[in-house]
Amino acid sequence: MTNIYLAGPFFDDEQIERIGRAEAALAANPQVGRVFSPRKNEIRDLTLGTPKWSDATFKMDVREIDQADVVVALIDYVDDQVDSGTAFEIGYAYHSQKPLVILHEKDTKVNLMLSESLTAYLQSTDALKTYDFATLPTSRYDGPVF
Repeated sequence: MTNIYLAGPFFDDEQIERIGRAEAALAANPQVGRVFSPRKNEIRDLTLGTPKWSDATFKMDVREIDQADVVVALIDYVDDQVDSGTAFEIGYAYHSQKPLVILHEKDTKVNLMLSESLTAYLQSTDALKTYDFATLPTSRYDGPVF
């Protein structure tokens, strides 16, 4: 069973709906064990935005990336931009030599640093239900980059 860290923005209704679909799709994949989604694991006993909350959240998320077998990242944010927190998680995972499965549903350009770091490029949440996390088949993004 593969343990997943799910990176992606959840700042507005569209993003929350998208990451919720990804959580459900990963839960439906029989090869997936534990899914850590920061959205579902926010630290609630500290005040949002305070230095203590920031420190605890940062350390928790980094620890969870370290413990994950694979990082799945949703890169759709605003237009062709990726959320800065998600970009950090992708970079940290890449540097840690974690396989990266990128989900990109919108028809936008992808930053070359993301397109070159990924193991697999998926364009629909449904693909997460059947993706083979045991063998991690590769697929590349072949669209325009910036």
